[in-house]
Amino acid sequence: MPLTLHTIKPFSGSKKKVKRVGRGLGSTGSYSGRGQKGQRARSGGRKGLKLLGMKRIIMSTPKLRGFKSPYPKMIAVKLSSLDKKFSDGERVTPKTLLEKGLVGKMKVAVKILGDGELKKKLVIEGCAVSASAKEKIEKAGGTIK
Repeated sequence: MPLTLHTIKPFSGSKKKVKRVGRGLGSTGSYSGRGQKGQRARSGGRKGLKLLGMKRIIMSTPKLRGFKSPYPKMIAVKLSSLDKKFSDGERVTPKTLLEKGLVGKMKVAVKILGDGELKKKLVIEGCAVSASAKEKIEKAGGTIK
């Protein structure tokens, strides 16, 4: 069937009919779920927040939704950058990476990735290492503790 203007239909279930209230005995009759008299019973009733200060606080708070992982992502460091910054036989720890400027504020763990080449013997401590990086470090004569 060709898609033309007169054949376009919304997806089934995407359009939900609003329940009409107050139109007969079988449809939430008499007061229509609004209670008795007063501002809330009238159309357009029930005004918003009265305190402007409170409204600003509520509007400025972010609408946080969804799942936040309790395990933050690791900071990735390439082997090529280790080769440039570290000398032969030097220890690589999260603290030394911070001192050399390879990572920013140390709040999360560090993972060494196998990008680039490594020609120096390095001793790696307290860092997660990818499989390709481990292979290259051991090939260059380094160790992982």
